[in-house]
Amino acid sequence: MTLANFVPDFSVILQFAVAVFVIAITPGPDMTLFVGRALSQGRAAGLACMTGAMTGIMIHTLLVSLGLSALIVASPQAFFVLKVAGAGYLIFLAFQAIRHGSAFSPEARPEKQRPFFRNWALGLMINLLNPKIVLFFMTFLPQFVTASDPYAPQKLLFLGLLFIPLSLPVTVPMVLAADSFSSMLKRAPRLMRLTDYLFAGVFSAFAFRILTASAK
Repeated sequence: MTLANFVPDFSVILQFAVAVFVIAITPGPDMTLFVGRALSQGRAAGLACMTGAMTGIMIHTLLVSLGLSALIVASPQAFFVLKVAGAGYLIFLAFQAIRHGSAFSPEARPEKQRPFFRNWALGLMINLLNPKIVLFFMTFLPQFVTASDPYAPQKLLFLGLLFIPLSLPVTVPMVLAADSFSSMLKRAPRLMRLTDYLFAGVFSAFAFRILTASAK
């Protein structure tokens, strides 16, 4: 088995990178935690929480990827049904983004400095205890592989782990410039709405792509 068995086509990686970028820039609970902790305890605390959450994402994606891989081997038809159901879920997420908008309300109150490990554990715990993350990755990752691909399990694993390095160039600067970033978003509600529409547009496009393909 070679590295080529794990790496999807460049066009797939590019589509995946666009989706990850949109996820990363969309304000939500994780971003609120990272930026809020950076505002209240400093950059190191924000980065520690972010590192913990990324560790949680690694665990989630490994488990989800292995589970999806087992489903492909056991029943390609069931995997296809999951993809179609996942497309419906992505449309639901797009609808929610437009209807309810982004959630971003970090606390700027000074707090007692906590050790790196405690902030890391907080980020990890919040991530691991969030069932929406498992559901999201179970419906998100399958959109980028096909059950007929003999190397689909390896590519699922590759894409799941690729999520982390692709998102870091977006999330790290947000934490390092937490004060400026938070102030900018609070002064520019239209910018936050723009990210909501961007999220909705990109994920609707992925959903309709798989639904259209299933109808052929």
